Amino acid sequence: MRESSGSSYGWVVVAVGALMTCVAFGSMLSLAVFLQPISEDMGWSRSGVSAAATIDFLAMGLAAFLWGTLSDRYGTRIVVFSGTLLLGAGLIGASQATSLWQFQFFFGVLIGIAAGSFYAPMVAAASAWIEHRRSLAVALVSAGMGVSPLTVAPFASWLITNYDWRTAMLTIGIVALTLLIPASLLVRPAPALPSPAAANGTGAPEREWTVAQALKTPQFITLALAHFACCAAHSGPIFHMVSYAMICGIAPLTAVTVYSLAGFSGLGGRLLLGVLADRFGARHVLVGGLFVQAMSIATYLTVGHLGEFYALSVVFGLAYGGVMPLYAVLVREYFGVRIMGSMFGAVSAFASLGMALGPLAGGWVFDTFNAYNWLYVGSFAIGLAAVAVALSFPSGKRPSQPSLDLGRARA
Repeated sequence: MRESSGSSYGWVVVAVGALMTCVAFGSMLSLAVFLQPISEDMGWSRSGVSAAATIDFLAMGLAAFLWGTLSDRYGTRIVVFSGTLLLGAGLIGASQATSLWQFQFFFGVLIGIAAGSFYAPMVAAASAWIEHRRSLAVALVSAGMGVSPLTVAPFASWLITNYDWRTAMLTIGIVALTLLIPASLLVRPAPALPSPAAANGTGAPEREWTVAQALKTPQFITLALAHFACCAAHSGPIFHMVSYAMICGIAPLTAVTVYSLAGFSGLGGRLLLGVLADRFGARHVLVGGLFVQAMSIATYLTVGHLGEFYALSVVFGLAYGGVMPLYAVLVREYFGVRIMGSMFGAVSAFASLGMALGPLAGGWVFDTFNAYNWLYVGSFAIGLAAVAVALSFPSGKRPSQPSLDLGRARA
C-alpha cells in the first residue's frame, strides 16, 4: 500500500503544502497590518485600501476552480510554481504602486489569484499521497493558514516599524519567492495505486467521471452550500472581533490578543478535528463542529469581559478552524483523486464568496444600527443553516454514474 512505500515523501508534500498556505495566505491577510501605514503615507481612504481584501477573496474564489482543473490536467507542481510567481509579482508590484487602482490590482487581483493556486491543489496532492491518515494530512496543509497570522503578520509589523511599508511589502515578496520556488519543485505526483477502486477508497470499480457530471450531483451541491454558509457565518464575527471587543470596553492592544487567540485555537482545531475525522468519519465530525460554531457565534451576544472573550475565542477558534479541512476530505470520499483538484476548487470558490460576504455585512450592520447585535443574530442563523445542510449530506459513497455514461462505456 502507499503508506508502506511512499508515505515518508507524502509527508514531505504535506509539509510543503503547509508552508505554501502559510506564506500565501499570510501575505494576503497581512493587509490588516499595512492598512494604517499605507493610508497615512499615500492619502488613500481606508475603505479604498481595504477593498483590496474583498478583491482578494473574490479573485481567489473565481481562480480556485481554474487552478484545481489545471492541477488535475497538468499536475500540481506547475500550478503552485505559477502561483508562486504571481504571488511574488503581486507583492513586489503593490510595493511600488503609486495610485490606488494599481495597488488594488497588484494586491487584490494578482495576490487573490495566486492564493487560489495553493490550497485546493495542495490539499488534493496531500490527499492523493496519504491514504489512512488522510484527514490529518489535509488538516496539516490547512494548518498553514492558521499559522500565518502568527508568522507573516508579526514579520510585516517589524519591517514596517524599522523601515516603511514599501520596503516591508517588497521584502515579503522576495522572501515568498525565495521560499516557495524551491518548495514548489519538491511537489511530486503520488504513485499510482494498484487499482482504480483503491484510489477512490471504494470497493466499486472506478467510473470515469467528468467534472461537468460531478458538478450536477447532490454531493457537490450540498458540500458547496455547506462550505458557503459555514464561511459566511464565521467571516463577519472573525473580521469584526477586535472592533466588537473594543466596543465592550477592552483596550485596543488587548483586543488584538483576543483575535490572535482565536487564530491560534483554529490551528489546534484543524489538528484535533482532523484526528477525530480519521476515527469517527469526516461527515459526523463536520456536523458537530458546525453546531459548535453556530452556538459560539450566538454566545458573542452575551459576553462583555476579557476573560469571557478569551474563553469564547478558544471554543470559536477550535470550531471554525477545525471544520475547514473536512470539506476536502469529503470531496475526496465522494469524487476520488482524479478530479479532486477541480471539485475541491469549485467548493472552495463558494467558500471564498462566503468569506467575502461577512466583513461587508458586518460593516453595513454597524453603520446602520451602531451595534453588532444583528451581525451575530444573522451569522447564528446562517450557521444553523450550515448545520442543516451538512445533516442532509447524501451517503458518503461515491455517487453513481449516470446511465448515459454506462451505456457509452458498454458501447
